[in-house]
Amino acid sequence: MHNSERLVVITGGTKGIGKALVDRFAAEGWPVATCSRNDNDLDALRNEINEKHQMLIHTFKADLSKKEEVKNFVEFVRMIAKPVEILINNTGVFTPGAVLEEADGALEQMIDTNLYSAYHLTRALAPSMKQNKSGHIFNLCSVASLKAYPNGGSYSISKFALYGFSQAIREELKEHRVRVTSVLAGAVKTPSWDGVDIPDERFMKPEDIAETIYTSYRLSERSVIEEVVLRPQLGDI
Repeated sequence: MHNSERLVVITGGTKGIGKALVDRFAAEGWPVATCSRNDNDLDALRNEINEKHQMLIHTFKADLSKKEEVKNFVEFVRMIAKPVEILINNTGVFTPGAVLEEADGALEQMIDTNLYSAYHLTRALAPSMKQNKSGHIFNLCSVASLKAYPNGGSYSISKFALYGFSQAIREELKEHRVRVTSVLAGAVKTPSWDGVDIPDERFMKPEDIAETIYTSYRLSERSVIEEVVLRPQLGDI
């Protein structure tokens, strides 16, 4: 089946890693469906990709921390009527703080956004991949999934949980020829770091994460990169 007949679903596609992923797959002629909480950002992304690659992407406004809006996005994806070949669970939020001192509700917010968005979306879209015996799911975990760090608080808890989810579905889907990859990335220059007084070259580029994911998908179906750890060359920030 040609790329153009299958769909890539990328959550949180208007900024940072998500935007780099949309750009990378569109450049290869893949139809892309993505979502964001902001209509203006989606319009800007759609116009930019169309101008750059002469590709129309499918965009939908949704806050995936809300289960009902995940369902709405799923319906939108199904209406495109192309089999989902690649699902990239990229939506995430980072609020710094210590577990014992962070604002009440911090854990709930980050679990809703960083874990439940991927959980509900995967449960909705993976059954058709399983049925088709084809597909690849990428979960954007973090080096914070491997080791907690000061002021990481509930972010680290949510990313440990996402990593656990990713490993669980890897086991469930392996015999159905659906690959699952956990992407454990360190600091990437994205809007999350706006206002921080650290030089750009100290961070990884979003394009490097996108390239890693694209290359991981391109391996033969006999192989899977179960997990990949990426860090800035000089180490974590």
